[in-house]
Amino acid sequence: MLIKTDTKTPFRLSHDRRIFIMAFVAGLPGAVIALILLWTGAFTPKVQWTLTVLIVSVWLGLVSELRQRVVFPLQTLSNLLAALREGDYSIRGRDARNADALAEVMREVNTLGQTLRDQRMGAVEATALLRKVMEEIDVAVFAFDGERRLVLVNRAGQRLLNMPSERLVGLGAADIGLADCLREGPTTRLMDAVFPGGSGRWEVRTTIFRQGGLPHQLLVLSDLRRALREEELKAWQRIVRVIGHELNNSLAPIKSISGSLQSLLKRELRPGDWQEDMQRGLSVIESRSESLSRFMAAYAQLAKLPPPKLQPVDIGALLRRVAGLETRLTVSLNPGPDLTIQADSDQLEQLVINLVKNAVDASLETKGGVRLGWQRSGDHLDIGVQDDGGGLPNTANLFVPFFTTKPGGSGIGLVLSRQIAEAHGGSLALENRADGAGCVARLRLPIQM
Repeated sequence: MLIKTDTKTPFRLSHDRRIFIMAFVAGLPGAVIALILLWTGAFTPKVQWTLTVLIVSVWLGLVSELRQRVVFPLQTLSNLLAALREGDYSIRGRDARNADALAEVMREVNTLGQTLRDQRMGAVEATALLRKVMEEIDVAVFAFDGERRLVLVNRAGQRLLNMPSERLVGLGAADIGLADCLREGPTTRLMDAVFPGGSGRWEVRTTIFRQGGLPHQLLVLSDLRRALREEELKAWQRIVRVIGHELNNSLAPIKSISGSLQSLLKRELRPGDWQEDMQRGLSVIESRSESLSRFMAAYAQLAKLPPPKLQPVDIGALLRRVAGLETRLTVSLNPGPDLTIQADSDQLEQLVINLVKNAVDASLETKGGVRLGWQRSGDHLDIGVQDDGGGLPNTANLFVPFFTTKPGGSGIGLVLSRQIAEAHGGSLALENRADGAGCVARLRLPIQM
């Protein structure tokens, strides 16, 4: 779209006149000299007047052409810049074919207008996409200004507060029941809250952003009820599957042997070794009953882990004591710095005993060794138990309750150990070694709790 030159504003009229006067004055000396030479020379009056009209006409034509070449491009540039200032990026100046400075400026201004137009289009499309995403996501999003007045809310937030955005925008956080969510504290936390549109456990996220140079606060509320119910259902399914498997392993032979023994007792003519059959059957029933009892005791131990009783614990002394308890294989000790941490000595000792016992069990099969050591890493204590066993074929189910790869294992040792580590604010990992055969267990605990 080409612009039209506007010559009606007072400023531009004054500017045009200045340009015209400058061009007029610039050509005046040449015209005056030509007229003087003409009228002082030996020319007839007819020639003098004819040449005078011609000289004046050429002079005025040159002045008009100069004005046309200077004033109009400047007016075009002025209109283009005014349009850019007003946010209208669709106007373009006529492309000049010459290569003078004004033509170059015109091309640069046209390029600037196209760039600004593309940037504004991208910003508009990004804003539209952001608004669409905010409307469709299933989390409540609120934006507050510096005075904690609501300036933006998405559809999920309207459902949560059971009120349309037209009535919500402009209200204070305390007026809509969100003041507790904006209180100072961690940027991500969990809280139990009741809102007009729902209640339960929520994940609260807050962050600061700037709009118009002023700080604003963004609040995101995620409903954890569905996710918790799904995880709870999966946990129950895993527990029921494991317990059902263990119960079937014990009850199936008990039922079969009990039926066989009952039919044996109902016979009038019993075989001569029927008493031996009875003893063997009862022995199997007793063995499976004891196995089932051990399983239930292990389950109770896993479900009833008490909270740790923190007290100063000398790490070096504890690990040396644990290494000395193992009699099947000599445990090599790689001592670290003298450290004392706040922990439950009994639980922590049980944790390390479990790790060392597993390492020794693995190393006995390959006649390898076991190494126990510790070191300090910043504000944490790292304890490592390394073995030369055969490694783990599958590490995905290591911390699944009652999963075990050892005959006669209960499948709760590692699970219980990880619970103890996490109760102390730490972590436990078990993986295959990268520098050779075997596994390494890494226990990380905070030094200060």
